[in-house]
Amino acid sequence: MSSTGVAITGIGAISPLGLSSAEMWSGLCEGRCGIDRIKSFDPTGFSCQLAGEVPEFKVRKYVPKRRRKSVKLMSRDIELSVVAARESILDSGLVTKGIDEENINVEPSRMSINLGAGLISCDLEEIAPAVAKSITNGKFDIHKWGKDGIENLTPLWLLKYLPNMLACHIGIIHDIQGPSNTITCAEAGGLLAIGESAQIIFRGDSDVALAGGAEAKVNAIIMARQCLLKRVTSKNNDNPAGACRPFDDEASGSVFGEGAGMIVLEDIERAKGRGANIYGQIAGVGQSQSINPAYEHLESDGKGIQIAIENAMADAEIEPGELDLIIPHGTGIPEDDLAESRGIEAALGEFAGKIPVFASKSMLSTTGAASGALDVIAGICAMRDGKIPAAKNFVKGAEGCNLNIVTKPKSEDIRYVLCCNYTYGGQTAAVVLKKS
Repeated sequence: MSSTGVAITGIGAISPLGLSSAEMWSGLCEGRCGIDRIKSFDPTGFSCQLAGEVPEFKVRKYVPKRRRKSVKLMSRDIELSVVAARESILDSGLVTKGIDEENINVEPSRMSINLGAGLISCDLEEIAPAVAKSITNGKFDIHKWGKDGIENLTPLWLLKYLPNMLACHIGIIHDIQGPSNTITCAEAGGLLAIGESAQIIFRGDSDVALAGGAEAKVNAIIMARQCLLKRVTSKNNDNPAGACRPFDDEASGSVFGEGAGMIVLEDIERAKGRGANIYGQIAGVGQSQSINPAYEHLESDGKGIQIAIENAMADAEIEPGELDLIIPHGTGIPEDDLAESRGIEAALGEFAGKIPVFASKSMLSTTGAASGALDVIAGICAMRDGKIPAAKNFVKGAEGCNLNIVTKPKSEDIRYVLCCNYTYGGQTAAVVLKKS
C-alpha cells in the first residue's frame, strides 16, 4: 500500500474511560482505570466480578429524530457503534445525512463502511421467558422451543443480535451506500476492518470510509463463558484498578468490557483538497491465521502475530528501527502475553526490546472487536500529541517477556506506530500508522 494514499481524518470512541475519544485519551494519559465491579448485572458467583463498563448514556441523543424509532431494535453493541460513529464523522468535518440533511458534502455511493463486530449475546431479560417455556423434565427441549418458546419473542427480536446490524444501522442513519462488510473475527475484527477499508480506498472503490469495531462483552452469558475458559483473572475482585496486568509477572488473566472505536479514512488528495485535518495515514496492513489446537489461547510461539507484523511492515515499506511505538494486544493472560511477546520479537528482532510499548487493556479492559480500533485511536493521539502514556500495573516483566514496556510517561516525536491484535480463534492483524 502506498504510504501516501489513505488519510485518517476523524476519530470517535466510547469506552470505560468516557463517552468520547478525548475522554479516553486523557484517561489513558492520566493512568485512570475504567475497570470496576460489574454494575449491569449481579456478578455474585462469577470467578471474575469485574468489567470495563461504559459510563451511562442515552443513544437517542446520537440518533436523528427521524430515526429514533430504530433505537428499539438496537442491542448494546449497536448503541456503542452509533455513538462512536457519530463522533468520528463530526470530527472529520464530513457532513452526512445523519449530521445535516441540508448540507451533505460527501457522495453516499462513494462512502464505505467496514466494521468489526462480535457474536452478540442476547439480553437475559428477553430470552429467559422463552427458554422457560421450552423446558421438559428440567431440560431444554428444542421441539418445545420451536412450538412454544419462540412465541415469547418479538418477531423482530433477531434483528437486534445479528452482527451486521451495527453497520446496517450506521449506514442507514448516515446514508452510506458504498461497499460494506462486517468482520466477525473477535478481538482482531476492528483492525481487520480498518485494514480492509484502507485497501478499498487505495484501489479506488470508495473515497471515504468509516471503519472500526464495537462490542459489548459485559453480559452474563459472555462472562460465564470466559470464566469457564479460565481466561479471566479471579484474584483481584477486591482490587479492580490493579486487576489487569499485561506482560507483568503478577498477571493472572484478562478483564472483559465494552466499547467502540471508529475512524474516518479518506483518499488523501480528497482530504487535502477540502482542507481536512489529517491525523496521519494508514501506512501498512497485515494479517494471518494460525490456529492453536487449544483454541482458547494464542499458539505459544506467536507465529501468527509475527506473520501479521511482518506483512504490515513490508506493506508500509519500513524497517523495525523506524517504529517509534508499539501498542500490542496485551490481555493480561500470562501464556497469551508471552506468546505475543515472542511473536513481536521474532518479527522485529533486536528492536523489539528497544521500541517503547504501551499496553492499554489494564485501563480499558478487553473490549472484543473494539479493542484494535481503540488502540488505533490511542496511537493516533500519541502521534498527534507526541506523548506515550505509562503502562498501568506493570512492575516487573513476566519471565521470557523482553518488550520495552513504558513505565513513565514519555514525550517524543512519534512517526510510526504499530498496532497488533489476535483472537483466541487464531486470526491476527497488524496496522502501521504514519504521522502526516
